[in-house]
Amino acid sequence: MEALTLNPSAGQAIGIDFARRAVHVSAVNVAHEVIGSASEPHDPGLPWEERIALAERLVGTLADGTLRLGALNAIGVGVVGPVQDPDSGPAQPCPSADLPALLRKRFEAPVLVDNNTRLAALAEATWGAAAGGQDVLYLRLSHGVGGGLVVAGSLHRGAYGLSGEFGHIAVESGDGRCSCGATGCLETVASVGALLAAYRRAGGHADGLAALLGALEAGDPVALRTLEAAGTHIGTVLAAVCNAVGPGVIVLGGELAAAGPPLFEPVERALRAHIMPISRDRVDLRPAALGEAGGALGGIALVLRESPCSAITRPVRADPVRSRAEEEDPCTPRGVHDGGHRAREDPHDPTSATRRTTHRPPPRVQSDRPRPGHRRLGADRRGGARGHPRTALRELPGT
Repeated sequence: MEALTLNPSAGQAIGIDFARRAVHVSAVNVAHEVIGSASEPHDPGLPWEERIALAERLVGTLADGTLRLGALNAIGVGVVGPVQDPDSGPAQPCPSADLPALLRKRFEAPVLVDNNTRLAALAEATWGAAAGGQDVLYLRLSHGVGGGLVVAGSLHRGAYGLSGEFGHIAVESGDGRCSCGATGCLETVASVGALLAAYRRAGGHADGLAALLGALEAGDPVALRTLEAAGTHIGTVLAAVCNAVGPGVIVLGGELAAAGPPLFEPVERALRAHIMPISRDRVDLRPAALGEAGGALGGIALVLRESPCSAITRPVRADPVRSRAEEEDPCTPRGVHDGGHRAREDPHDPTSATRRTTHRPPPRVQSDRPRPGHRRLGADRRGGARGHPRTALRELPGT
């Protein structure tokens, strides 16, 4: 049977993640299919001007394929550090007081900015390990420790743009000085650097995270005890956050999540020990599914949900001629004129928002399956499977 569906070439959006040590970009079309992604590592001290130039070059590599910059409807950007208003730039220094304005000028498309770890939370709740979840807690364990909250389907930012700074919750026995200036923060015992330091103090030898993970794989008791201690602190903090906000799913991501059961098992034990009893069998603990692409995909999810122009659902004109209604309201979709009455669409027009088709296979985001042994809180009692399957890229609710 012939069906009316979105024309995937009618509009596109990109996400850019300015991470500490890399730039990641991803692009989707109007059908919410991922049409390309690219990334490149860089030194943490790389100047902002060069980071932006790197992002432009990566977007250019996508434009050599299926990305059409002329069909670009919106850009979602992730940055490190606090962001209070998605329409404003990051709170930390960058080459312009207004990063969105700089990118809007370069790409001629609306731009929204948010913290990249919060965006990873939104991506996991949209397309990843917690796809479809309305209340999701995400924790990234990397060179820093942070996270994000999705509450009732929306990204929670807080009054000052600081929501998700779980790495700066104090742990009982912590006394190390944190980068924030306080002592005893979770980040001082659960970041990559903190774990490497603890492992070496205990007599282990590792020049980086890969060596520590290798020691875990080999069953090194010192490495296992190091992860046990960190996992206990992580689970205790997660329980406190759960008791405060009541998520249905907890997602652990970041480089340290690759440790697998030696990390997840002590996290779960501490979580079960400290969470409210009524919640123990209602919260799933899952590994992140989207990896390094999470921040860029979260930028796309942000513009899909929050762009004032409903960017990716808005079709693009191929010609520069615009009607009076479109000039007055640049967010008006093509084919909508005169008080919102829709003009007749041409199903053969490649810029038309809709077209007739007989079949469109479901789009997918390819992601690694979780390691065997990753647990879901309460899964054994309910008989649920451990781990989390691949999740198809799905259209966002309300878009």
